[in-house]
Amino acid sequence: MSFERNPSALNSFFPDTPLYSPCDICLADEGIRGYIRSVCSTACFPNDSRLHVSYNRVDYPSLVSSTLGFVCCAVTASSSGTTSPSAAQSMGHNEPVVSAEWLHANLGDPDVKVLDASWYMPHEQRNPLQEYQVAHIPNALFFDIDGISDQTSDLPHMLPTEEAFTAAVSALGIHNKDSIIVYDGKGMFSAARVWWMFRVFGHDKVWVLDGGLPEWRASGFDVESSASSDAILKAHAANEAVKKVYHGQLVNPLTFEAKFQPHLVWTLEQIKQNMDAQTHQHVDARSKARFDGAAPEPRPGIRSGHIPKSKCIPFPQMLDGSQKLLPVDGLRKRFEQEGISLDRPVVASCGTGVTACILVLGLHRIGKPDVSVYDGSWTEWATREPCCDS
Repeated sequence: MSFERNPSALNSFFPDTPLYSPCDICLADEGIRGYIRSVCSTACFPNDSRLHVSYNRVDYPSLVSSTLGFVCCAVTASSSGTTSPSAAQSMGHNEPVVSAEWLHANLGDPDVKVLDASWYMPHEQRNPLQEYQVAHIPNALFFDIDGISDQTSDLPHMLPTEEAFTAAVSALGIHNKDSIIVYDGKGMFSAARVWWMFRVFGHDKVWVLDGGLPEWRASGFDVESSASSDAILKAHAANEAVKKVYHGQLVNPLTFEAKFQPHLVWTLEQIKQNMDAQTHQHVDARSKARFDGAAPEPRPGIRSGHIPKSKCIPFPQMLDGSQKLLPVDGLRKRFEQEGISLDRPVVASCGTGVTACILVLGLHRIGKPDVSVYDGSWTEWATREPCCDS
């Protein structure tokens, strides 16, 4: 099924919005149905957010087919071919995720690099690299969150230096021109951490696969059941490159240039200062039971509880039943219910800086792209600060 080209339908739907076109209006097919629900159209309507807001409240397939009759060619594959992520996402600056349908249509683009960023809590006793070798999205490379980290810290998977990240990403064969799609094996758990890491180092052409590997498989798309020797070598090379940097050794060649964005990362000292200054609202992504001190932390020797003056928004509240990111209205409601003002700055934390990035992902979709993460999170606080009544 295809839709007729019908630009006049759009003008009747938004009569006071002039048609804007860095891209042309193109034919669309049923492939748009899965993706249109998770994008806005600021490329076609740069000064109008109504269509972006309305997708949370309408049946978009019906709207597109019966009312508008077309979509922007930057959204998805058209009858003339596919588009790159940079083109697809230029129309939605707040959109941090792509659909499985979209990724499947664009998987052959040489400038699209897919990363399996699966990571699991230690008590789960799962090996993400082994699971990657058993099943992964075709051509995906493995990104080791534990390996590509600060080698001098006693805290788990802390952010590496700019030089170490550059070396690791270069070893994976990634360039600054590339569009990065990150996914994980749970659906939406650790992928957001790597999305955030790329943004911390100045690379904004990065998205999370909505629903992750489970959604990819549920959509009927194939997985590779064995990893190529080249892919495994690259994964190991990335980890080794990080170690070399921390040992003062040169790593060449470098294909990626990182530009550290310090405002996206908070330290323990900044958290302590904020307790008095309250310039930022502090949200914690851990479960309410851990936050309240009623349930133990998953890491032995770490007490439960929370940082004073922080608020709890467990990361699953950002997701629907299929582990996809909620639409804007749903996300906004979750934050406002907990008394978070979306007009004020926010810093997020969790146990070790992983699931806090899901809160950041949700806030990015709402329109807050500069949310900081306290990298050490509760694990650092609980081991560095004396126990207090929090």
